[in-house]
Amino acid sequence: MVFSEGLNWLQNTCVSPASLSTRPPTVAVLGATGAVGRELILLLEQRDFPSDSLKLLASPRSAGTRFTFRGESLTVEAVSEEALAGVDLVLASAGGSISRQWAPVMGAHGTLLIDNSSAFRLEPRVPLVVPEVNLAAASRHQGVIANPNCTTILLLLALAPLRRLAPLRRVVVSTYQSASGAGAQAMAELETTSRDVLQGRQPRSHVLPYPLAFNLFLHNSPLAGNGYCEEELKMLRESRKILAQPDLRLSATCVRVPVLRAHAEAVNIEFEAPVSVDAARRVLGEAPGVRIIDDWPNNRFPMPSDVTGKDPVAVGRIRQDLSNSNGLELWLCGDQIRKGAALNAVQIAEAVVRHGWLKPLSPRQPDQDAPVLQS
Repeated sequence: MVFSEGLNWLQNTCVSPASLSTRPPTVAVLGATGAVGRELILLLEQRDFPSDSLKLLASPRSAGTRFTFRGESLTVEAVSEEALAGVDLVLASAGGSISRQWAPVMGAHGTLLIDNSSAFRLEPRVPLVVPEVNLAAASRHQGVIANPNCTTILLLLALAPLRRLAPLRRVVVSTYQSASGAGAQAMAELETTSRDVLQGRQPRSHVLPYPLAFNLFLHNSPLAGNGYCEEELKMLRESRKILAQPDLRLSATCVRVPVLRAHAEAVNIEFEAPVSVDAARRVLGEAPGVRIIDDWPNNRFPMPSDVTGKDPVAVGRIRQDLSNSNGLELWLCGDQIRKGAALNAVQIAEAVVRHGWLKPLSPRQPDQDAPVLQS
């Protein structure tokens, strides 16, 4: 069964949120043993997520791994239809092929999937959500809500509040992406190859295409015929969808750098009208999920070490583009595993539970009846 068939099944059988029990949902983490999966488990406990119970799911080779959650030892199960039975909400970070495989099963069980892969992000009927930017879109889900790419999430926490000052015309961004974006094994490989270099040995890479220690290389996602890689095109297409601005002009260059888990981005923004540095700093300082680090006298601006293990995205070095009176430059850093993946998904789940959006709206209920939030 392909995903679209599972989605159609949900459209024909879904119920109104008003008919749901008020009990806390049963939650599962799919991909529990990966870097993002582990962070999801940690955040569910740290943020006291209102769950009735938690299931940990992964591939058969990872089954049997144990985690402690709220003082209880949980064993990872192999994902199966039986394991998914009775689950209300799945937070998935197991890769696109796994999400596509199991989404129809979840749909048949009436389970909401919040998916961290790229599998459904550009599906027209699937909300692509950054809670600080377009939370209301989550209310209109049909069984799947997509978590955007990490670089897109971090970028939009800065772009969305700034466009309240003037419409966006064009964005040019260069990313400096950590090893964590390629998974836990890539992080371990960076540590190993760094020791090799420091001890005079030739570093050898098996996870990443080239050794990352004391090195950097252009992002290794597949190249399209237009010369852009998949990662760069994700930033363009996802930003357009989340901001509901299909004509947004955005160009990205994505680079992998020898940092463990925090991404950085250099961003040039052209507006339709001049925007002052003071106004931009004020708006960003008030924006949810953003922390300003902009210490000009000491030449101190955001660094990966400022955001590792932290929730906010740090923004700084906000300045006028000397080549364009309508342009601003800024620099940002954010934890790729946390806000770039796991935290964003948990924030979506929290909102879904809080607002009664766990089950999709009945197809007989028009979209305009869905709650609309100020974001």
